[in-house]
Amino acid sequence: MNRTGLLRERSAGPSRTVLISGASIAGPALAFWLNRYGFEVTVVEKAGALRDGGYPIDVRGTALDVVRRMGILPRLREAHIDLRRLTFLDENGAEVASVDPHAVTGGVGGQDLEVRRGALAGALHAAVLDDVEFLFDDSVDTLGQHPHGVDVTFRGGGARTFDLVVGADGLHSHTRGLLFGPEEQFHRYLGYCFAGFTLRNTFGLVRETTMWNAPSRAAVLYAVGEGDDVHGFLNFARPEPPFAAFRDPEAQRGLVEAVFADAGWEVPGMLAAMRDADDLFFDAVSQIRMPRWSSGRVALVGDAAYAPSFLTGQGSSLALVGAYMLAGSLAAERDHAAGFAAYERDSRTFVTLNQDLVGTGDALLFPTTARALEERNTLLRGLGATPPAGEGRPAHSALVLPEFTSAAALSSDRTDV
Repeated sequence: MNRTGLLRERSAGPSRTVLISGASIAGPALAFWLNRYGFEVTVVEKAGALRDGGYPIDVRGTALDVVRRMGILPRLREAHIDLRRLTFLDENGAEVASVDPHAVTGGVGGQDLEVRRGALAGALHAAVLDDVEFLFDDSVDTLGQHPHGVDVTFRGGGARTFDLVVGADGLHSHTRGLLFGPEEQFHRYLGYCFAGFTLRNTFGLVRETTMWNAPSRAAVLYAVGEGDDVHGFLNFARPEPPFAAFRDPEAQRGLVEAVFADAGWEVPGMLAAMRDADDLFFDAVSQIRMPRWSSGRVALVGDAAYAPSFLTGQGSSLALVGAYMLAGSLAAERDHAAGFAAYERDSRTFVTLNQDLVGTGDALLFPTTARALEERNTLLRGLGATPPAGEGRPAHSALVLPEFTSAAALSSDRTDV
């Protein structure tokens, strides 16, 4: 009998039921660990199917131990992108420096993973597919808490009751809004907006990134392999987030075109590609900072609770670690309130350390003044193309994963004696 079956067999009473909203990274990872501890798990996802492809994401430090314990590390190693070069250009398109990517990210060559988001999501989904209920093309509409559970109505018209609900539905979490109110009170805007999209690789790029910079503006071409397409990013500083554009793709395109109208290098072609792209993603660069991550029988995990922003490169890693810590804390405690409290107590320092990395990312990648840009370029010229030595940034590995024991199994042990 496998470990999951053993835990379920030894559990005292029926399994606790948990609804997870969101099937990207944090949701399936949490589902894996909750199922391992004998919970009955349902995952609801508003998309019609698992999202494939997507932009590259990183798995580093403590998160590597999570995927190793899940048994999916070999699959992720096969999907590793192995970015080989990061080239910076000045406003005229001339090369400033070509460096090893780890020199900028603080990663560790030969250990850290960089994979397409869809590759990680696919590996997580495959790990739980046979044990967890997935409801695609649906989402949570309302939540009603009472002493014995949470009544959930779905946008598709269904209604069910669960013992617990967890929001793993991203930076703009609907679950968080239902539970804690408007996003603005937790949203920390970091001063930038960005547009991401796919375009044809007519640049001869292979496993490399090229970044053009002018004060307050950046254009990035990112080739994850030898394919016909590359990822394009257009990033720009802005004092306040353009709230009116967030739900209007045409307004997003117009705003980006206006900001980059006089830019050189390959930017005019990127703007044309953005105009025709069917996968445009536009957002503000921001974090979510909350005083608490749960209320009653509902909790948050991943970006919904503590999005660190892409400037840290730690969003997926925090999601994986947070899922492990939340599931283990709930399993170790009979009472969900104690489990939620332990999850936050034991995870918050790690989260905060990684969110604070934003202070090292913005100045290097996206200087906002000509002086800051020149200082950045001088620093880059000194880095060179040699892979950095060391063990990465301390924040990436600041948490050593604890070993959790199911409270239900321990109770059964005492009863059997």
